[in-house]
Amino acid sequence: MKEPNADMKKQWPANPALDETFVSTQPIFSGKIITLQVDTVTLPDGETATREVVKHPGAVAVLALNRGKLLVVEQYRQPMGRTEVEIPAGKLDPGEDPKDAAARELREETGFHSGDLALLKSFYTSPGFADEVIHLYVTDNAEAGEMALDEDEFLEVSELTLEEAYQYIADGRIADAKTMMAVYAWHLYTLTGQWH
Repeated sequence: MKEPNADMKKQWPANPALDETFVSTQPIFSGKIITLQVDTVTLPDGETATREVVKHPGAVAVLALNRGKLLVVEQYRQPMGRTEVEIPAGKLDPGEDPKDAAARELREETGFHSGDLALLKSFYTSPGFADEVIHLYVTDNAEAGEMALDEDEFLEVSELTLEEAYQYIADGRIADAKTMMAVYAWHLYTLTGQWH
């Protein structure tokens, strides 16, 4: 498995005909987790346009298997107005190594730990308006321990079979991209024996 790509902004392949040139930025909001800014850019045809951009410190998520079952947490998500079943995840602290953050989030949210976390993939969550990158780690060797939730976190931990995970997706109980991606990667692993 590869380590997190330090330069997620690298273009593969580069296409200068589509590049936008940064002109200026106007800060709009600065919060505890995100900032919002409006950037002015020059388009490939020379015209200018604005881009609303959410800046995010990045996050980690963990596809953790315990005896062949996926560890998930259920918690209330205010933007959705309901609870959501997800894999353990959380934001990166300033300067924090993503692998260390993945181990921390797994331990805090589930009580499980693993010495063999491996990076599966790093990906943008919503590149049309946000720069958030999630680093998805995997372990098939999670071991039970004690939870250490943040003071404002309330969640329940459970374990799902692959079939149950697919049913949760069909029922809408799993509706976030990172968890759906993890379920599909797990399914591919069961078919090939390799994490892709």
